Amino acid sequence: MAAFAGKGKKGKKGEVEEKVMLGRPGNNVKIGIVGLPNVGKSSFFNLLSKLNVAAENFPFCTIDPNLARVQVPDARFRMLCKKYNPRSEVPAVLTITDIAGLVRGASEGAGLGNAFLSHVGACDALFHMVRAFENRDVTHVEDSVDPIRDMEIIHEELRLKDLTRVTDMINAQTKNVERGVGGKEKKAEYEILQKIQAVLEEGKDIRAANWNNAEVTLLNTIQFLTAKPMIYLVNLTKRSFYRRASNWLPRIMEFVEARGLGETIIPFSVAYEQELLDLEQAGDEGAINAFYEECQGVKGVLPRIIKAGYKLMRLINFFTVGPDEVRAWTIRNGWLAPKAAGVIHTDFEHGFICADTITFKDFKAAGSEAAVKAAGKLKQQGKGYVVQDGDIIHFKFNN
Repeated sequence: MAAFAGKGKKGKKGEVEEKVMLGRPGNNVKIGIVGLPNVGKSSFFNLLSKLNVAAENFPFCTIDPNLARVQVPDARFRMLCKKYNPRSEVPAVLTITDIAGLVRGASEGAGLGNAFLSHVGACDALFHMVRAFENRDVTHVEDSVDPIRDMEIIHEELRLKDLTRVTDMINAQTKNVERGVGGKEKKAEYEILQKIQAVLEEGKDIRAANWNNAEVTLLNTIQFLTAKPMIYLVNLTKRSFYRRASNWLPRIMEFVEARGLGETIIPFSVAYEQELLDLEQAGDEGAINAFYEECQGVKGVLPRIIKAGYKLMRLINFFTVGPDEVRAWTIRNGWLAPKAAGVIHTDFEHGFICADTITFKDFKAAGSEAAVKAAGKLKQQGKGYVVQDGDIIHFKFNN
C-alpha cells in the first residue's frame, strides 16, 4: 500500500513527529464495494449479508438495507469465548456498504453518478470489484468483458470527480486569496489545493502522492475519493477460481502493479462462495465434502477478504473478558490506552488511571489470567501506552 504521508519531521530532542494518516480518525468506519454494473457487487454484498452480525449486539446503531456488519474471523476471539463461556459474545465487525454501479461519465452525472459518487465519499476504503468472466446471461454495460478497461473507467471517474471538486474550491477562493483575505493560513490552504489539483491533472490518485502533515490534515477535512485505500476483488467463474486459471489475472496483476501503490488483489468467485455458504448453512456434511472434492480441495476466501478489509483501514482490536461477556473492541492502530478506553465509555477515557494489559500470546501460553499474573507478565500501562492488537485489557478509571 502506498505511504499516506511524507516522513515525519524531527521535533524537540530529535524526536520524530508522528505522521498524520489519510482518512477519518475514528473507528466508526466502513468499506464500500465499487465497480461497473453487473460485475458481481450486489451478489457479493448479498453473500456477506447472510453473515450479518445480529444488530442487537450493537445498541444505538441503525443498519440501513445496503449496509452489512460482518464478523471479522479471529481465532483469538473464538478461543477466549471457549475459555470463559460467557453469557454474551461480541466479535469485531467490518461494516460494508453496497454502492450501485458506476458508469462511464459518472463524474459528470451520467447514470446516477453524483448520488453514487457521494456514496463512495461516505466510505473510508473501497473493495474494487472486477469482472473477469464471460456469461451470456449477464450483460455488460460496455458490451464486452475487459477488466482492464473497466478498472480504468472506475479510476478515471473517481479522479475526474476529485479534480472537479478541487478546481471548484480553488476558483471559489482565488479572489479572496489574491486580496489577502484570511491571511497566511488561507494562502497556505490555497497552495495545498493547487498541489492536489496538480497531482490529479497528472492522472494520479491522491493516495499515490506524498503529503506532509499539514497537507494530510486538510485532505482529511475534504475526503477526496482517490485518497481512499483500495483492494481489488477479481470475480471469476467457479471453475476458474478453483483451477486457479484465468487469462485475465496476469494482465490485472500487471495493471495494478504498474500503478505502484502496492494494492492487494484477491481472486475469488461469487458463484463458488455462494454455493459453499448455502451448503454450510444447510449443514449437509456429505454435500460439503463432495463440493470440496469437485473443487480440488480449494477453500473459500471470504474470511481473507473480510480480514483484508479490516486491516486496510488500519483497524485492530483489543479484548475485554469475563463470565458475563467476551468482547472484541475495534480501534485504529496506534491509539493510546485512554482513547481505546473511550470506545467502551467516554467516562473511561476522561477518568483514565491505568490499563492492566495481557498480551494474547502470554494468555495463550499461560492458559489463564491468574497464571499470567503469577508469571509476572500482567503489565500496568499508563496514558502513553499504545494498545497492541490482541491485548486483553482491564481499565481502571475514576468515576
